[in-house]
Amino acid sequence: MNYFRTAILLAGLTALFMGVGFLVGGQSGAMLALVVAAGMNFFAYWNSDRMVLSMHGAQEVDERTAPDIVRMVRELAQRAGLPMPKVYLMDNPQPNAFATGRNPQNAAVAVTTGLVERLDRDEVAGVIAHELAHIKNHDTLIMTITATIAGAISMIAQFGMFFGGNRGNNNGFGLIGTLAMVILAPIAAMIVQMAISRTREYAADNLGGHIVGRPAALASALVKISSAAHVIPNDDAERNPATAHMFIINPLSGQRMDNLFSTHPAVENRIAALKALAREMGQGDVSSASGGASGGFTQGSHYAGDAPAAGPWSRGRRGPWG
Repeated sequence: MNYFRTAILLAGLTALFMGVGFLVGGQSGAMLALVVAAGMNFFAYWNSDRMVLSMHGAQEVDERTAPDIVRMVRELAQRAGLPMPKVYLMDNPQPNAFATGRNPQNAAVAVTTGLVERLDRDEVAGVIAHELAHIKNHDTLIMTITATIAGAISMIAQFGMFFGGNRGNNNGFGLIGTLAMVILAPIAAMIVQMAISRTREYAADNLGGHIVGRPAALASALVKISSAAHVIPNDDAERNPATAHMFIINPLSGQRMDNLFSTHPAVENRIAALKALAREMGQGDVSSASGGASGGFTQGSHYAGDAPAAGPWSRGRRGPWG
């Protein structure tokens, strides 16, 4: 159902794009819009991952520089049946994470230093499992395409403002119609883009809960990250708000309302879905999550990975970034 809904929304976004092109330049405008979309998506397909990682100052790490997080990503990727993605750290106090890459063979998982410092081992594993679910579901490519088309709609709408639409097709577009297009088309594109993003978040929560084996851990992580996003600014995200939909929790405003203008579902709704999943898996209520710890790996961890050696989650020791 999630894939069907995503396909319908993508079709609607493409139709909106073609429609704006038609209103600007008639049939030739629609064709131009198609060419522009193809060119932008081709560029985004090959370059979007490097661009977004650079925007957030992400630095690639390995088992020498960040052994615990890399080992965790490797084990969870194996559980998910995925190739080992590249692993990046962002020097940012806000706990958060995102995945990027055009396909599972060219994917990356990026986490902030705030995530590994403020969450326990179970919760970090839940977050990484969520991001790996995005990779497995090819959401990183889907969201790149939707963001590119939405941006192109805004660009063409602005183009139509200068040229006043196609005056030769007798569509009565006129000045008022042009102004309406310039204002409403980007808003409509944003609504569709956000709806696609929210659909993919629910799907990634569900698959991520299966990958990590404990939906409660992911639920606990969502609560902590959402609370922190309200009080800890993410300056890189503020400078690049178009990337906000990529993060597990909105890094900008931490909106709680599950409405058309939110990049993410409400945390409460995601928790409810994870509770239902936990019951399906015979694990009881999410309230049993190990979310009470303030950070660092705990000896009572439910995560099935090997206990870490001294590393970024070890008590009383700073990680390689600090």
